[in-house]
Amino acid sequence: MITQIDHIGIAVTSLEATVPYYRDALGLGEPHIEEVPSQKVRVAMFDVAGVHIELLEPTTPDSPIAKAIEKNGGRGLIHHVAFCTNDAAAQLAQAKAAGCALINETPVPGAHDTKVGFLHPKSTFGVLTEFCQH
Repeated sequence: MITQIDHIGIAVTSLEATVPYYRDALGLGEPHIEEVPSQKVRVAMFDVAGVHIELLEPTTPDSPIAKAIEKNGGRGLIHHVAFCTNDAAAQLAQAKAAGCALINETPVPGAHDTKVGFLHPKSTFGVLTEFCQH
C-alpha cells in the first residue's frame, strides 16, 4: 500500500523566519502555504523531486506542534515522516493489527486535501509516522 515517502514534517516556530532559508539558501523556490485548522497548524510545502519538505507552524499554544517545539527547548525539529499510501484507512488498520498504537483510528483531513492518519511514536521507535492519501 505504501507507494513512496510523501513528506518530512519539520516543526518550526515561525514560517516567516524559516521559509527564506529553504526558499533562498537552498533554492527550493516558493512554497505552497495553507492553514490546516484540524491540525492547528499553518504549513509551507516545498517540492524536492517529488518528496516534500513540510514546515509546520503552530496556530495555537495547545497544538501538537507547539507542544513538540516546547519539549525541544523552543527550537524547531524534525517532527514526522509521512508515507504516501493509496488507502490510509487500511494502512492504519494494518499497523494496528501489527501492534502499533494509533493517534488516529480513522483518517482525518490534512494539507492539500489529503486524508492522513498518525501512528504514536511510543510504538514506532520514537518516529512519529504519518500515512497520507492524496
